[in-house]
Amino acid sequence: MIQNRTDIAAQFISALPHAHALGLSLTRIGTADAEIHLPYDEALIGDLETGVIHGGAVSALMDTCCGAAVMAHPDAGVATATIDLRIDYMRAAVPKTTIVAIAECFHMTGSVAFVRATAHDGTSKTPVATATGTFAVERAT
Repeated sequence: MIQNRTDIAAQFISALPHAHALGLSLTRIGTADAEIHLPYDEALIGDLETGVIHGGAVSALMDTCCGAAVMAHPDAGVATATIDLRIDYMRAAVPKTTIVAIAECFHMTGSVAFVRATAHDGTSKTPVATATGTFAVERAT
């Protein structure tokens, strides 16, 4: 079952134009959890003085990772969409580092999935950002 969910999550991410544009790569998928990397890219800089990646890129990373975690859940449907995503930015990512998002789908109802995530750059115990969200679960008809 995990291999099937892995394939589904990988297809989910590869079908998203923004994931391709950002260079997102799915590096790990488990049962209801996922890890995605956002490599540093000068095209994504939000502050030219500091070289810090724009918060919108981090937001897209976290949203995509949360969606992948939903798709990896054993009770996942055929598709998912973000209902609500709250992101708390703790600090700027260190320039020229890869940002890693790890998400876990910790509860699933018939139509809604509940997810939490963290993004880090490996330079501090303080994450770059944390997120909690709800995602619609589309069931096959």
